[in-house]
Amino acid sequence: DPKDFPKLQNDTFLRAARGEETEHVPVWCMRQAGRYLPEFRESRAGKDFFETCRSPEACCELTLQPLRRFPFDAAIIFSDILVVPQAMGMDVQMVAGKGPTFPEPLKEPEDLQRLRVKVDVGKELGYVFKAITLTRHKIEGKVPLIGFTGAPWTLMSYMIEGGGSNTHSKAKRWLYRHPEASHMLLRMLTDVIVEYLLGQVAAGAQALQVFESHAGILGPIEFKEFSLPYLRDIARRVKDKLKEAGQDVPMIAFAKDAHYGLEDLSQSHYEVVGLDWTIDPQSARERTGGKVSLQGNMDPCALYAPKEQISDIVKKMLEGFGTRGYIANLGHGLYPDMDPENVGAFVEAVHQHSKEMIKQM
Repeated sequence: DPKDFPKLQNDTFLRAARGEETEHVPVWCMRQAGRYLPEFRESRAGKDFFETCRSPEACCELTLQPLRRFPFDAAIIFSDILVVPQAMGMDVQMVAGKGPTFPEPLKEPEDLQRLRVKVDVGKELGYVFKAITLTRHKIEGKVPLIGFTGAPWTLMSYMIEGGGSNTHSKAKRWLYRHPEASHMLLRMLTDVIVEYLLGQVAAGAQALQVFESHAGILGPIEFKEFSLPYLRDIARRVKDKLKEAGQDVPMIAFAKDAHYGLEDLSQSHYEVVGLDWTIDPQSARERTGGKVSLQGNMDPCALYAPKEQISDIVKKMLEGFGTRGYIANLGHGLYPDMDPENVGAFVEAVHQHSKEMIKQM
């Protein structure tokens, strides 16, 4: 039952998200529940990916695995952004060696008629809500639990490309040739996402992250037309609904490679803006003008460095961001061939260096 969750013992991540003082800089990793962990590979062996996503017990176990190894300050529910297109009636399969695949992608605007307009989110995505409630109990209040979704443009590009893509040219073709149909699809996605995020909070999520992973494929003008308005709309609508219920849940926008959008993102109703590794911490601070907390942005590949070097890289990063209103993370997810010990070194370095820096202030 979502009402009687164990008391939260470590709220450092939530305080940092709101720009409050903390004893150390909180840290978590995108894809921290993942293939770099031998126990993850063991749990997942021989099972269909989306079947795993639909099992609350499996999602709970995978979410908790990294917490047993590392003193992360937050957990993120194990799931996938493509459960939203599935809820809208599209078939998505995880193909070995290829990744997510849509056997019948959207090709022309008339294909939008194949999508469910009114999605019963509780019915279609209830398994995610169950996973969140179960995990929230099993975490026993150790750290907050983050819920998440893909952003409309990122999901749209998958639905049209039929999977991953380097150029996203099929999806971008829609933006230029079918702008009205593009906005129609983005609005449909936004409506489902808002309900989905509210459902996650009702189920026990204590923070929400919106992944605009394909932001950097757009130029500044297209970003302002086809991504930003929907990111804003999602945050505004979710916040308004939560306010009615007297709730307040920090939200994070992660628009990968969209540096040109930093100023806009910092004024888009999100408490936190996530950053990839291709931006300088100090310039990100200046450009967001203290309006938001920042999250990121270590190059994931820095985890291939020797441990003592990881410590130095972290120290520089912390000096760049400062310790207030900052959540340490990678600039993208962990890769499957990374050494768990180096992940541990990263977490330890963030805690150790930030504690020292805060003491000296």
